[in-house]
Amino acid sequence: MAQNSTRIALLIDSDNVSAEHIVNILDELSRYGTTSVRRMYGDWTTEALRRWKTAANEHSIQPIQQFAYTTGKNATDSALIIDAMDLLHQNQLDAFAIVSSDSDFTRLAARLRESGARVFGFGQRKTPTPFVNACDTFTYLEVLKLEAEGSPGDSTETPSPKESSGRQARLSSKELRGDSRLLNLLRAGIAANEDDDGWANLGAVGSTIQKRSPDFDSRNWGYPKLSELIEAVGLFELDRVVGPGNSVSLLVRVPPKK
Repeated sequence: MAQNSTRIALLIDSDNVSAEHIVNILDELSRYGTTSVRRMYGDWTTEALRRWKTAANEHSIQPIQQFAYTTGKNATDSALIIDAMDLLHQNQLDAFAIVSSDSDFTRLAARLRESGARVFGFGQRKTPTPFVNACDTFTYLEVLKLEAEGSPGDSTETPSPKESSGRQARLSSKELRGDSRLLNLLRAGIAANEDDDGWANLGAVGSTIQKRSPDFDSRNWGYPKLSELIEAVGLFELDRVVGPGNSVSLLVRVPPKK
């Protein structure tokens, strides 16, 4: 559940990420809290960052100028890291969102988490695993882009993997069952939270899985919600329990052996 009181610092490596993703990133972060600080880093004298200049005006992002003093050295990364540590020590923020596919931010993400801050990472699928795992949550920009273009959940039919719209293909039950990593994560998440009857709260299962695998996101398989992904797998039981005030809790378990 989003905590709207959470204050987030959004720090963007503009040299590494296209400006086309900024709206999707801001929409995603709104689920978790408020982006109180918005900064983007790059050499704004270059034509390559022209689109980011427009994004700065449209979304109230502060551009931080960083000249490339030496060829082959990324001064932008250093400026972002220094600012992140300054913001951390001001003790006025709850979380940091680092937008980059660069492994150079791995240690920064780990250091922020060590200090108790939550870290949201955003990058392309090519992002090195060490940086992904150093974050609390890592979201792939390609997934956000496809979701913005049109979620497969908008249709009752299963899209073809070669669908001309370019939307994320919703994997079939057979394909999901063939993904051993996915099945192992689901089973481990359930096992860590199950009661004496094997039932586990779905929200707790999702939280456990994401701690083990920060880039876990049901949208990676074409399903907007974890419950839909689990239903599609077809190897688990789901139950909806109505509580006080008609609140609904979703429970999941591995079917008991007969």
